[in-house]
Amino acid sequence: MSKYKIAWLPGDGVGVEVLEAAKIVLDKLRLDADYIYGDIGWEFWCKEGDAFPQRTVDLLKSVNAAMFGAITSKPVKAAAAELIPELQNEGLTYRSPIVRMRQMFDLYICLRPCKAFEGNPLNYKENIDLVVFRENTEGMYSGVEFNPVPQELADLLRKISKPFTPFKDIPLDKYAISCKINTRKGSERIIRAAFDFAKKFNRKKVTVVHKSNVVRATDGLFLETAKEVAKDYPDIAMDDANIDAMTMWLLKNPYNYDVIVAPNLFGDIISDLCAQMVGGLGFGCSGNIGEKLAVFEPTHGSAPKYVGLYKVNPIATILSAKMMLEWLGEIDKADKLQKAVAEVIKEGNVKTYDMGGSNTTLDVANAVAEKI
Repeated sequence: MSKYKIAWLPGDGVGVEVLEAAKIVLDKLRLDADYIYGDIGWEFWCKEGDAFPQRTVDLLKSVNAAMFGAITSKPVKAAAAELIPELQNEGLTYRSPIVRMRQMFDLYICLRPCKAFEGNPLNYKENIDLVVFRENTEGMYSGVEFNPVPQELADLLRKISKPFTPFKDIPLDKYAISCKINTRKGSERIIRAAFDFAKKFNRKKVTVVHKSNVVRATDGLFLETAKEVAKDYPDIAMDDANIDAMTMWLLKNPYNYDVIVAPNLFGDIISDLCAQMVGGLGFGCSGNIGEKLAVFEPTHGSAPKYVGLYKVNPIATILSAKMMLEWLGEIDKADKLQKAVAEVIKEGNVKTYDMGGSNTTLDVANAVAEKI
């Protein structure tokens, strides 16, 4: 019996190919694990009306961790057109299975390290080393949305919210509402996770990203909570910044920042910006982490135009596997993997198209494996 059970969720498009690459390096490390395939993604929505089938939910309840590839998401009308005929009239809607997974398993930490590797021609600047903590279950991704708007909701908003008044004469099917929901508990635990990380790894500062000058209720709560949590970490500096200003300041001087924590949507934006500064989404690794389960994935999408070409950079997925090893407590293996990746990048002999090379996804995986 193997030491670990790993759910293997390739998903759609190039997700299949980058997970194949990750498996090459994990096998070279001789991780004592059983990899159990799970159904997830667009294909299963079209066939079954569910992109995250119950059998995959049950699988995730029984494993130590999961590796996830990529998901194809399409607008609702396009999605409905691709359902098998038997489901066409079921009134089904499509919702991203990774968002459902985060909420269902309370994977409230989205951890995204953004480190510039020496020799990477895509680095914005050398020696960037940022870590983004993104709240993963609340905010604008809560999934509470209305289009068209129910009459009872419109009536309630007209009664209790003055800012809603300009919309009173617009037909209910001519506008939409998405609810941004932040709780004190959700805010505190992601902020505390960021401070705990800073303390554990001797990071000097945590920057809280928000827009509390405009989004006063939800982002105000997030910032207020951060100030309270910071009192428990007197040796770690805390500052804060509006999301719009933060995107400018990060580009101006990324060395002013260390650990960054943000609500869901802003964390999504900031982490992609940070990933671009260290090479782009081909280097964007990510962990969705809860108390009992963690799911690791590259931050890029399914890239349908590259399917079958084995063209996409697998480094993001390989670094996500490194994060999984750390979660499992396999620190030595994680260190070996990161050093192997660093050597391949520094040497510059094996590179995918985004780095100016012509090597395949699996060429890169094999080159990393050879360094282990």
